[in-house]
Amino acid sequence: MGRGRVQLRRIENKINRQVTFSKRRNGLLKKAYELSVLCDAEVALIIFSTRGKLYEFASSSMNKTLERYEKCSYAMQDTTGVSDREAQNWHQEVTKLKGKVELLQRSQRHLLGEDLGPLNVKELQHLERQLEVALTHLRTRKTQVMLEQIEDLRQRERLLHEVNKSLQKKLSETEGRDVICGIEQTSNTNTGTNGPWDSSITNTAYALSHPQQNSNSSLHHVDCEPTLQIGYQPVAPESIGPPHQPPHNNQTHNQYMQGWWV
Repeated sequence: MGRGRVQLRRIENKINRQVTFSKRRNGLLKKAYELSVLCDAEVALIIFSTRGKLYEFASSSMNKTLERYEKCSYAMQDTTGVSDREAQNWHQEVTKLKGKVELLQRSQRHLLGEDLGPLNVKELQHLERQLEVALTHLRTRKTQVMLEQIEDLRQRERLLHEVNKSLQKKLSETEGRDVICGIEQTSNTNTGTNGPWDSSITNTAYALSHPQQNSNSSLHHVDCEPTLQIGYQPVAPESIGPPHQPPHNNQTHNQYMQGWWV
């Protein structure tokens, strides 16, 4: 038959208790050694008997293992304590911020003229002074903004005026150049069109002023008086005679009638 299940309770018999302690202690030390070897773990085991006798096992060094244990244990305790303190501080900060938000919301409602019932006379007077000061600041700021806008508009006006003057000057110069070019083109066109006529007129004037002497020609130079006289000139009857036939070769041809002078 197999062994029955052992109940975990204190052994009343002193001898049996000592035997069981010895067996279990040796088995526990053996298991600790096997664990450190098989798993490459740092193991430290401390056992005190009922008589106060110490039994220990350490895979490396008991002091180093205990120092390492203390550091890890204290670090965990510090982390836990800091976390608790931080949580408590944040909770207090959130509570303060909620109170400030409520106060600001109530002040905003009062400034808007709402929820004025719980206020007494002093609080209403204080609120009135606040509104007057805010209104003064508002009007001052509005005046300043309007003056700045007016100055900006004046600067823009001066700039546009200068640009307008510059454009007018350029337009005047452009129109003057166009007029000069048109006059030059007109004069060049007239010169090109009247050129032959001017030359013919010049040649004719030169021919009249410098006649050529030719014995075979029947045309002679016609003398012209410096003044032009138009009208009837009276002639005496005795001076009127038969028509005179001037010679063709030596006399100058005159086609004017006597009595009329030109």
